[in-house]
Formats: sequence, C-alpha cells, structure tokens
Amino acid sequence: MKTPIKRYVVLPDLHGKYVSMPALACATRAIEVVKPTGVILLGDVGEFEHAGHWQWKKKRRPPLEYQLPLVDQDIEDTLRVMDIIDESCDKANVKDKHLTGGNHDDWLDRLVEENPYLTEYLFKEAMGLKERGYKFHQLGELLKIGKLYYYHGHLHGGKYHANNHLTKMGCNVLYGHWHDIQQSSVTHVDGAKSAWSIGCLKRMDRRSNEWLGGRQHNWGHAFAVVDYFSGGLFTVNVINIINGKCSLWGTLLNGNRGKR
Repeated sequence: MKTPIKRYVVLPDLHGKYVSMPALACATRAIEVVKPTGVILLGDVGEFEHAGHWQWKKKRRPPLEYQLPLVDQDIEDTLRVMDIIDESCDKANVKDKHLTGGNHDDWLDRLVEENPYLTEYLFKEAMGLKERGYKFHQLGELLKIGKLYYYHGHLHGGKYHANNHLTKMGCNVLYGHWHDIQQSSVTHVDGAKSAWSIGCLKRMDRRSNEWLGGRQHNWGHAFAVVDYFSGGLFTVNVINIINGKCSLWGTLLNGNRGKR
C-alpha cells in the first residue's frame, strides 16, 4: 500500500512554562511514531507574560532592568519546550518545520518595538528559529500546503469561531488560539471546505490561567495529523488527549510521568 505523499504533525498552543507535560509527551511521541514529512507549530509556543502589556494594566510599568530578567526566564522556559519537540523531530528525521507566530509570541516583538535596540529579543531571534531549522510565518501570515491553510487562529472569534473562519475566509483552514476543539464544514460549487480548531497543549489548572478568574472553559488537549494526497487533497485527523493519554493508529500513547 502506498503511503501519502506528505504527512504533517500539527501542534497547537504550548504556552511555554504552562505546557501540559503529559499532553506534550503524547504529541512528541506521536512525531516519533508517525515520522512525518514535517511538523507545524501553530503559535503561542511561549507565554511571555513578562513581555506583554496586560500585566501592567493596573500598575506602573517597572524599569526595563527589572523587566528583562523576567523576560529572559520566559524565553528559557520556552526554549526548553522547543528542545523537547526538536529532539523528537531529530529522532524522526523531520526536515520540514514551520512555526506560525501567535499573539503571545508577538509580545516579544512589541517589546522590541518599544525598545528598538533590543533586537535579540525579537521572537524569531530569541527562539533561534533559523538555527533550529524552522520556517517562520509572522502573526497573521497564512501558511498554505496543498489545499489547506494554517495560521494561529486569532483573526476570527466568537462562540462558533470555526464557522466564522469558514464563512469569512472561504477556504480550508486549521488553527489554534481558542484552545477548544471545533470543526465546521460547507460544500460550495467548487467543493467541500472545512475549518478546524485543534485545541491546545496548555495546562488547564487555575494557577496556569489566573486571567480567567476561575471561570470554567471548554478547552481540550489535542494535536492533528494531516495526510496529503495527489492534487493537494488531504485528510485531517484530530487526536484528542484525555488525562495525558491518546490513541494513535490503535496504539495507546501515555504521556504521564514514567509511563510514556
């Protein structure tokens, strides 16, 4: 049986130090099992809270010499997560790696806009994306592979954001950002189209999401495996992760400590 022309493993929002390690272990183990053509990170790979403006909303922004060590720690936390992903990519001999910038990632670039001499803090520089072999796509830039577009997911929202993406973009699109799992489909005269929101890999606990103020949410841990066939046609397989475990091709992947 012939294998697909291309296969990609797609990872949604990681959020650096707030990543769910069991969920990440499932996703990286999947990379090693699938041995895909490429890997796509959909943005918000870091939290970068100390570079963002939200934390200073109700208080005076401190001097830069106070802020930068905290930003440095955010970067280190995120690099450790990237190292875990890249280690699995190396094991699977993945050569085609993409990262679509997220709004949290963009906070580093905004910090540099305010302080133009801090160019080493630009997101792509701080993450060493060129050295790691990633093709970087700026926040809002669409990555098109075959008949499917990828990006972070921040442009269209609402309760039914998958339907909003489909209606307003009019194309097949796969994204993260909203942290929940949705799919919306429609058939036009030129064929069927769908939009997929593939959840996140961020921890769900209150401490990791203080900005929610304890509000309940509908988030889900997941990643996607996208198979491409001739003519750019594709199938999207969203792999749900439940309590640090998922099923991939009939095999249980257990991302919990000591059980990977």
